Amino acid sequence: MSNTFQVDLRGIVDLLSHHLYASPRVYVRELLQNAVDAITALGPEHAGVVTVASSDSTGDGTLRIDDNGIGLTEAQVHELLATIGRSSKRDELGFARHEFLGQFGIGLLSCFLVADEIRVHTRRAGADPVLWTGFSDGRYAVRPGAEREPGTTVTLLPRRGAEEFLTGVTVTELARTYGSLLPVAVSVDDQRITTGTLPWQLPPQSRLAYAERTFGFKPFDVIELNVPAAGLTGAAFVLPTPVNPANRGGHRVYLKRMLLSDSIEGLLPEWAFFARCVVDSTELRPTASREALYDDGLLAETRDAIADQLRGWLVRLAASDPRRLRDFLRIHHLGVKALALHDDEMLRLVEQWYPMQTNMGEVTLAEFRARHGVLRYVATADEFQQLSGVAAAQDVGLINGGYFYDAELIERLALIDAEVRAERLDPTDLTTRFTALDADVELQLRPFLSAAQRRLDRLGCEVVVRAFDPVALPALYLVSRAAAYHDEFTASRDQADDLWGGVLDALSRTVPTDRPQLVLNHRNPLVRRVATLGDPELAGLAVESLYGQALLLGHHPIRPSDAALLTTSFLGLLERAVPSERNDEETR
Repeated sequence: MSNTFQVDLRGIVDLLSHHLYASPRVYVRELLQNAVDAITALGPEHAGVVTVASSDSTGDGTLRIDDNGIGLTEAQVHELLATIGRSSKRDELGFARHEFLGQFGIGLLSCFLVADEIRVHTRRAGADPVLWTGFSDGRYAVRPGAEREPGTTVTLLPRRGAEEFLTGVTVTELARTYGSLLPVAVSVDDQRITTGTLPWQLPPQSRLAYAERTFGFKPFDVIELNVPAAGLTGAAFVLPTPVNPANRGGHRVYLKRMLLSDSIEGLLPEWAFFARCVVDSTELRPTASREALYDDGLLAETRDAIADQLRGWLVRLAASDPRRLRDFLRIHHLGVKALALHDDEMLRLVEQWYPMQTNMGEVTLAEFRARHGVLRYVATADEFQQLSGVAAAQDVGLINGGYFYDAELIERLALIDAEVRAERLDPTDLTTRFTALDADVELQLRPFLSAAQRRLDRLGCEVVVRAFDPVALPALYLVSRAAAYHDEFTASRDQADDLWGGVLDALSRTVPTDRPQLVLNHRNPLVRRVATLGDPELAGLAVESLYGQALLLGHHPIRPSDAALLTTSFLGLLERAVPSERNDEETR
């Protein structure tokens, strides 16, 4: 046995009028929408007029909106105004009719956000006038109306506390916000609010002024948008200053020249956070609240089409005005690099025009490749700080891949182009470019190296001596990627509980056991003096101090054992440098 749902009409009215819409301000938009659709129903030859009288003009606290549209018969009043979800803007099969703004049959209910009573006085040509009165508790009444010309008048009686929404200042502002681009004449209190001119059709200087008024900035550039499949025209205004990619700015979207919202998301791809759009569409679908776009296949196609047009603008800029492109990249490089991760054309643009940080200064990837042949890079900013100076002294070009997307872009460039070689520099690779010592010198240094190794064994560090530039650098601490991974694995095992500790112990045999290296520079005069010290204790303190200095200069993480060594070596050297009181007395 089947049953019919029972509907609490008062609850439905409350749900739609107080919870579907985000703000009471939308009631003006819904009233204008219904008026424009009634005019549209009479065809393009009909000269439509919509007049709004605020509570300042009516004198009785009510708001009244008149249109010379098609009007309704009594049967249509019962069928449409009193049936939630029923709309005259659908065809006989129930599909939305293309030419109308509204489609859901619930717009009039938004008026209950500001009114306790709604009166609709309407007449269709050839029919008798009708007066429909709806109440916020779900009741309605229909009776004959006074004689009038064909069209409709909607009157709102304000609810307590909502009177300000019906005043002249508020209604004018809302009507201008939502309806200034409408193709019919709209006035509020005898003041014309429709301009009929689309912002992207204004002269260039006027478009810049429009962006400044609307968005609060003077755009870097204006990109015209046109997506025929969505009936979309408009403009993208490029921000003149950097913006956080996480702060997704909304876009101003009109549907058939009625403002949907000025904070629509999802119209542009994620990488295009550098632009704010103003567009009008005849085909994109709104949600029921008319405060967002329905996320369907057409919206996805539109987003892709706009992405192509933004990409085309960048390519044209590279060809026609490279200086301006560089200015843009300095401001919005993150968006372009994010796009280049998936788009070969943009990747080539980044390669040719975007300067990256290297140990030879800021140069583009194309310039770096022409000079050094191979794109040698490190993946973090810390590694670059540690190795850039030493690599430069060995005439090894090095790119800082530690900024957003840089390392990924270098790797992708090598992936799509067989002629591009890219190598991530392992810190220990530098030791292959250092000069090995003569056999005689190595033999002389063996006792010192053995003593130094004993001092640093407990820290898991290997001591080697090489000759390298710059001479002023006494020691360099190098951690291979395998050694770094081993340290991370060990730290995780130490922090794990018994169960996971056992699992990690079982895996430990597969983990590389490379040790970090402390590379002492034999060209440095201080290192040579330390190596010839006859006092083993003093030499050990000196090696420990060089180890600590290498950690600090290389911006390496300091473990508790490293911090303890820094303290003890410093105090030990200080004690050796400052005579004790007993030695002073013996001297006297």
